[in-house]
Amino acid sequence: MRSFDDIIGQEHIKEYLQNAISENKISHAYIIQGERFSGKEFIAKTFAATLQCEKQGMKPCGECRSCKQAETGNQPDIIFVGHEKPNSIGVEDVRSRINGDIAIKPYSSPYKIYIIGDGEKMTPQAQNALLKTLEEPPAYAVLIILTTNLEELLPTILSRCVVLHMKPVQDELVKEYLKQELMIPDYKADICVAFARGNIGQAKQLASSEEFENIRNEALSLVKNIRGMELHEVMEAVKKIREYHIDVNEYLDVLSIWYRDVLLFKATNDTNHLIFREEIQYIRKAADKSAYEGIENILKALDNAKSRLRANVNFELVMELLFITIREN
Repeated sequence: MRSFDDIIGQEHIKEYLQNAISENKISHAYIIQGERFSGKEFIAKTFAATLQCEKQGMKPCGECRSCKQAETGNQPDIIFVGHEKPNSIGVEDVRSRINGDIAIKPYSSPYKIYIIGDGEKMTPQAQNALLKTLEEPPAYAVLIILTTNLEELLPTILSRCVVLHMKPVQDELVKEYLKQELMIPDYKADICVAFARGNIGQAKQLASSEEFENIRNEALSLVKNIRGMELHEVMEAVKKIREYHIDVNEYLDVLSIWYRDVLLFKATNDTNHLIFREEIQYIRKAADKSAYEGIENILKALDNAKSRLRANVNFELVMELLFITIREN
């Protein structure tokens, strides 16, 4: 059974929610904001299960009927609000799943809890429909909106909700989780931690992703051999990114971390803090043959490439300019 004890990091959110439970000051509406895979849904489900637990403690007991139902997703008074269209939650979704249902009292629990995933996908019309419920909710109603982007929510929605922000989890905690819970070896855990940037769900996903291994291998193969490659060979490697449907942002992140390792090793001659330390012979070679200014130029070029791709500049042109900069520096 999931519990507050299983939430890694996010102490500020755990403390706030558990204080609300202990003082019996439950708000009618919460927004949990954070990146994809950051654990928003886990926190919402844990909070909901605790509120409905028959033992009324500070965390789900895991033994009562309500907790067992919550664990299997069958608790009738914990309602997950999805959406039929892939990219939007429409007004009919809100009216049918929430507004038209909320007047019915809880089936067997003290609360009737609605968890709305992808809250940023609610259309303005859907949000306005939800606003009517937020203005005059029944005493037993609790709404939990999960979102990656607060800016997509109307100010009138925000003003009627308690907003809780997910924070990046410390790298040490993420690494410890990967090693102890998932049995990930030390060097691989370091790579996943570097990419996840405090997002424990992302780290977990990367650790078990075969696709991520392919991205890493393709990127490292290129940077280790780029000095001896002709431009047409480099562009063939670029084509592979498209052919293999590799996530270009993750590909560029691999390159960025590689060149940060090169810069760090050039400055310190120390392998202890390198992410790709198992590639030390190639890192040492790159550090010996590149000037500080050249490595910094490459890192700037990688940031520029990401910005241009976000602005929908032609993919091949962006990547060609990037790899010319890498070869020159």
